[in-house]
Amino acid sequence: MNREILMTTKQPSQSQEQQQQEGEHPQSQSTAAQERHDTPPQDQQPRYTAQQGGGPTSSHHQRKITLIPLVFLIYFEVAGGPYGSEKAVSAAGSLFTLLGFLIFPFAWGVPESLVTAELASAFPGNGGFVLWADHAFGPLAGSLLGTWKYLSIVINIAAYPALVADYVGGVAPAIAEPGRARTGTVIGMTLALSFLNYAGLSIVGWGAVTLGIVSLAPFLLMTAMSVPKLRPRRWASQVKGRKDWRMFFNTLFWNLNYWDSASTMAGEVDRPERTFPRALAVAVVLIAVSYLLPLMAATGATDASPDAWVNGYLADAAGIIGGRWLKYWTGAGAVISSIGMFEAQMSSGAFQLLGMAELGLLPALFARRAARTGTPWVAIVASTAVTVAVSFLGFDDVVATANFLYSLGTLLEFASFLWLRAKHPELKRPYRVPLPLPALVAMCAVPSAFLAYVCAVAGWRVFAVAAGLTALGVGWHGVMRVCRVKKLLRFNSAVSADHREADAAGQTV
Repeated sequence: MNREILMTTKQPSQSQEQQQQEGEHPQSQSTAAQERHDTPPQDQQPRYTAQQGGGPTSSHHQRKITLIPLVFLIYFEVAGGPYGSEKAVSAAGSLFTLLGFLIFPFAWGVPESLVTAELASAFPGNGGFVLWADHAFGPLAGSLLGTWKYLSIVINIAAYPALVADYVGGVAPAIAEPGRARTGTVIGMTLALSFLNYAGLSIVGWGAVTLGIVSLAPFLLMTAMSVPKLRPRRWASQVKGRKDWRMFFNTLFWNLNYWDSASTMAGEVDRPERTFPRALAVAVVLIAVSYLLPLMAATGATDASPDAWVNGYLADAAGIIGGRWLKYWTGAGAVISSIGMFEAQMSSGAFQLLGMAELGLLPALFARRAARTGTPWVAIVASTAVTVAVSFLGFDDVVATANFLYSLGTLLEFASFLWLRAKHPELKRPYRVPLPLPALVAMCAVPSAFLAYVCAVAGWRVFAVAAGLTALGVGWHGVMRVCRVKKLLRFNSAVSADHREADAAGQTV
């Protein structure tokens, strides 16, 4: 298959305009496919146009995500507030936790955000990082990156209903203990929250704004009320015995990753070449502040030792600082935050599957959208089923496995970014990181070193699970190849032709 990336923008064909005038669905995958493949070589445009990956056309413009909803979608993709950061204090003490949440959002979040901003503006279609790897290294790389990132997302999503059950268990103890009540709560919550995602991405986006404001409010109050009680010496408290660096870095990473997840919905964003860079810049600052200020307040205004910092302690600290009413509000905020994270990450996972289907990496079934809301309902159903299946893994295993798979995928993502810069410097990039290639290599080296560390310290169980899931991803790609060649399933026809050419040339596995 010809992997050459061409460089200019193409206007919609007359047939496309007629289809829109006649009322056909704006996300028609056949329209998007024709757009990608009807362009003559002299036009010099990317293999995917402004509708890369089958993103919506202008007739769907009123439903597109704008700046503020995108900021809060990224906020919930990455963080959702300081909930879950308590284990960093118990693992390494207050000082290292404050330093970690001061430095890490910028040392890790800024490079990842810059990569996401450039590539999301260059390839503004659904599928995000899958598109990037597919352009850089071919269908196998795109499929494998999609497998790693998708599984890390759904494994991560599975933790949220369980966390909500833990908090609700404080009021209803039966839910806190293993048994039918807890199982029913986790499954019921997963199904209900997935159904909310079906309402449409615009509703999810503005819902994220509301949930973000409500869940952040108690921490703003706690921070303000803690000022008279702050004792800076408490910020230097240390753990007794050896520090658990593995838990510390896993907690930091779990709380501050997934900066690129919103890229899978780039086809749904209004003017992504402008909106993505701005939203990511605002989100980096918002997320850093949302962790650092509450942690400074809780560690500086209470006398609790690091050993007391278990999941949920921030609500106890709010009670000590502001009273029982603030404790309950902070606890309720944990539930609200978990709902926001579930909704945002379910959206990114579902739109990733849709983008992979429009690329021809998955059957066309996964690109089906609801006629009224435009949501990829088949992808939502599939993601819900996978989430329920992994909902009952241990929390620590969930965190470590999600981190490992995400690390593998992000290393391949950085490689795709650098390869595209080196091999296709003239690719149209509405937003371009203003650095030369050697500086970009250095920029990616710092987070890549951390990713390598996360992979190296994973336990043998995580290694085994990740190896099995990777083998499953390679096998799945092989099965999809056979299904394309034998026409056993229906794929995006125009893109499938490209993949069949690559299969015949031996360019995929």
